[in-house]
Amino acid sequence: MNNSLNSLMGDDYGFRLPVNIPPDKPMRVALFGTSADPPHNGHRSIVATLGYQFDYVAVWASDNPWKTGQSPIAMRMDMLGLAIADLHIPGQAKLHPELSHPYTAVTLERARRLWPQAEFTFVIGADLVKQLPRWHRSADVIRWAKILVFPRPGYGLNEEDLVELRAHGAQVEIATPLSQHHISSSTLRQGYPCSNEIPAVVQAYIQQNNLYPCPANTPTTP
Repeated sequence: MNNSLNSLMGDDYGFRLPVNIPPDKPMRVALFGTSADPPHNGHRSIVATLGYQFDYVAVWASDNPWKTGQSPIAMRMDMLGLAIADLHIPGQAKLHPELSHPYTAVTLERARRLWPQAEFTFVIGADLVKQLPRWHRSADVIRWAKILVFPRPGYGLNEEDLVELRAHGAQVEIATPLSQHHISSSTLRQGYPCSNEIPAVVQAYIQQNNLYPCPANTPTTP
């Protein structure tokens, strides 16, 4: 773990139990892992939305076993931490690198050890709805957590799309984000890292580390 991550999270990666949880109710924890390559305002909107619905939001950058050629995960974790650091929400949202794993079932095992009495909701994008039943140990994922689906650009979503998930026993709902951002990380990587959809602090990190090409800084051929 690099120093910038330690400065964001503290050395013990601990959390403070929100004071407004009745003692007879489980803490409601939302689990949000994302490739964050790079993180953008759509990710901030998701975390902010979750912060108004859950007591605690655990966030991390993930390595997706279906994707190749991703930026180093330590840098993506840095950027994600920077992107959510200034959010003001009723619940708590913190970066949890120790939850990051290519397989969601392993992430949930780790979360269950961290918060043994919590009620978990796992957050996915609409593009993953049809994939989830075929994930590694998907039955454990569905048994251990509710599923909350956020819309994604280019992916239509309605209740009929959730039929297969529910047939496998999933408790699944469609989220309504506080704000819509019709942009994807893949689009931003392909020439728009200077977009206003990327928080300024993340843009500065991208430029400092020369992570993605920026059209404004790319030499042109005469």
